Amino acid sequence: MRAFRITAPDAGATLAEGLPRPEPGPGELRLRIHACGLNFADLLMIEGKYQDMPEPPFTMGMEVAGEVDALGPGVSGPAPGTRVAVFGGHGGLADYGCFPADRAVPLPDSMDHTEAAAFQVAYCTSHVALEHRARLQQGETLLVLGAAGGVGLTAVEIGKLKGARVIACARGRDKLAVAQRAGADHLVDAETEDIRQACKDLGGLDVVYDPVGGEQFRAAFRACRPEGRILAIGFASGDVPQIPANHLLVKNLSVLGLYWGGYLRFRPEVLTGSLATLLRWYEAGRLAPHVSHTLPLERTEEALDLLRRRKSTGKVVVTMR
Repeated sequence: MRAFRITAPDAGATLAEGLPRPEPGPGELRLRIHACGLNFADLLMIEGKYQDMPEPPFTMGMEVAGEVDALGPGVSGPAPGTRVAVFGGHGGLADYGCFPADRAVPLPDSMDHTEAAAFQVAYCTSHVALEHRARLQQGETLLVLGAAGGVGLTAVEIGKLKGARVIACARGRDKLAVAQRAGADHLVDAETEDIRQACKDLGGLDVVYDPVGGEQFRAAFRACRPEGRILAIGFASGDVPQIPANHLLVKNLSVLGLYWGGYLRFRPEVLTGSLATLLRWYEAGRLAPHVSHTLPLERTEEALDLLRRRKSTGKVVVTMR
């Protein structure tokens, strides 16, 4: 089989061929992988900077969809042939992979493998952030930074579903148009506009969803209303902002960190409940996953470069079938 792998620290990632098909161990299933969604975290893994990085050698790819191919010892299901999505953390950029069986989520008939591979990380991150962490309320004003990206676009959708007034911030009119189609009420161009002033002109912010960091975090921070909540989702800018605690005090602000995968270790029921809600919304036609690029496994380098150069909107998915 083929797999896109990191074989040693600082060695980069390459496509290997002719590898043996893995055998599922206790508690695992083997998946015949059809599609794997890419995430900004994949770029961090290549650079050796991700906070939850496996020891090399390992196969990249955090979230996958495909058909159950075999079950390990002691595993009763899902049955072979069942279509599932799995968040494995790694192992997805391959023809086959072994994953914990209890993480496998059967797919609705209406959801294809490409949508399924693009669904879990982006939608669950935004849903847990806005619902569980920030407690976003109907009528509040939500600013989404990086609003045309993989997680940002889902935050726009979910913010609107929860009845918030959504301000989408992204670079360039084309990306902002994608966010507007997802339901954004107001648009701020990060290339040409003063984010702080634009948000203050709109009355200030109750909740900020920030996967970007850097200057955009600092601008949004200064545009918050009293008791505003800022969700630190990631730092795609490469700049981790330092937070002035005295400003938190004066305006009674809260900064809330969110690492979605961390809940697998200490409160997995938060994730399973979130995913159940999101799949119900999908089946009801209330969510529309946006995949801007789909490329085959042999073009994984090109797919990752789309993320690296900010050339995609929504999700980039690599396919094996």
